[in-house]
Amino acid sequence: MYFNHLAKKSIQEARRHTLKRFLAGGILALAGFTPLCAISTNANIGENIIQAIELEPNIENGKEIYNLCSTCHMKDGWGKKDGSFPVIAGQHRNVLIKQMADIRSRNRDNPTMYPFTDPKEIGGLQGISDVTAYIETMQKAPDPGVGDGKNVELGKSIYSKQCIHCHGNNAEGNNEAFFPGLSGQHHAYLLRQLKWIRDGYRKNANDAMLKEVKTLSDAELDAVADYLSRLR
Repeated sequence: MYFNHLAKKSIQEARRHTLKRFLAGGILALAGFTPLCAISTNANIGENIIQAIELEPNIENGKEIYNLCSTCHMKDGWGKKDGSFPVIAGQHRNVLIKQMADIRSRNRDNPTMYPFTDPKEIGGLQGISDVTAYIETMQKAPDPGVGDGKNVELGKSIYSKQCIHCHGNNAEGNNEAFFPGLSGQHHAYLLRQLKWIRDGYRKNANDAMLKEVKTLSDAELDAVADYLSRLR
């Protein structure tokens, strides 16, 4: 039993060391190759984020906690087609944990979410671990809000040239790299976030991404958002 405990502790420490090394340089290294896609930044990865990721999640408890989220994100996690609330169902757990931490630390402005990112309100770091794990298991929205469809091919072209290396061929994202899945997200929400990143309002965007997004017009951002909203 004692040796099993030591082995488990050793594995946990090794994982933590690897995670810290990745967070220290991996995201920025990836961002250097694909600046438009690196929405998440590693500038504020704190110990609490690592702890929440490492905790063994309780999916059933996460389901109970999600009741607090369902008022805005709806019971299925599909948000609203008008983009006032995003699809969160099926999003990567690491991404959800990181974004909650950014909002809580005011590194991302979202006053509506402030109370719900306080660990004390949802059962501590274990609660964050649980609810994000539950959200990750939820079925993605089958019919998200989309754009007018006039420039989908332009959006596909921009995505293929500037986003695909981080977010993947089908915009599935990357949990380990904290890159969110973007496929099937509401067009209006995506467009708003892209504009906020370009205009400097969303503070937790990677600097390299901000530099690239600044070169895109409203019409081009709209095309990218429309293309992504239609991906499944």
